[in-house]
Amino acid sequence: MSRTGPVDDGDELLTRLGKLTAQARAHAEEQRSRVELAVALQRGMLPRDLPTAPGVRLAVRYVPAYQGLNVGGDWYDAFPMADGRIALSIGDVQGHNVEAAAFMGQVRVGLRALASVTGEPGELLARTNDLLLSLNSPLFATCTFMRLDPADGVLESARAGHLPSVWATADGRSGVTEDEGGPPLGVQPGASFPVTRYRLTTGGVFVLLTDGVVEGPSMPLDEGLEQVVRLAGIAAVAGMDADALAAVVIRGAERVGHDDDAAVLVLGHDPPATRP
Repeated sequence: MSRTGPVDDGDELLTRLGKLTAQARAHAEEQRSRVELAVALQRGMLPRDLPTAPGVRLAVRYVPAYQGLNVGGDWYDAFPMADGRIALSIGDVQGHNVEAAAFMGQVRVGLRALASVTGEPGELLARTNDLLLSLNSPLFATCTFMRLDPADGVLESARAGHLPSVWATADGRSGVTEDEGGPPLGVQPGASFPVTRYRLTTGGVFVLLTDGVVEGPSMPLDEGLEQVVRLAGIAAVAGMDADALAAVVIRGAERVGHDDDAAVLVLGHDPPATRP
């Protein structure tokens, strides 16, 4: 008696399922490799070392996106300037893929290179804007650039379409910066970027962040910023160090329900008793 019909059909079905399973496994492995490559590219472009100065503390955190290849747009940076001041920047490139990561690298390199020509934040953003427009890229970036004088705590800040920063003082005051700002980089020729001056007081903090930290499907921007204001205020009054505050702020990003990457840069001023 020949074995045909349902048994043969079952064998063929199992063979097909085996092939599909193998293909799905191979596709999943390829996708995982692409995600790991994108994350490695992003992390490789972020600075490994942060500048130091007496009484000044810097701390950073970055988390990649939770879904697919949504990685590559956010960055932070901090580096010493020729005159002894410290440059700080944070930003977000349009898009979340390998192309966005590469463009982010161009923005960071451009900011660092042009900072040797001019350290004035408004002029620096204007020159960077012209540079990005000359590249004819379809992408653009938002950015906050600050210049800190460690000697007196004066902060000069300019924004290019980026969300505001959060501040807090040791005496319990806290809030969101209200500087005017300009358009994103790489959009408008001849754009100007107003500069606002602040002072980093003893025990105080400034928190620079990207929208992945404070905005998503589960939380509107205003509510997310208020969450960081509360955290910064508690940290400043309690004397929490910059690294601990950065960790707490980035954990709060989980509540916004986003699938975006997120970056935090915290600038703190140690009281004299806590300095080495």
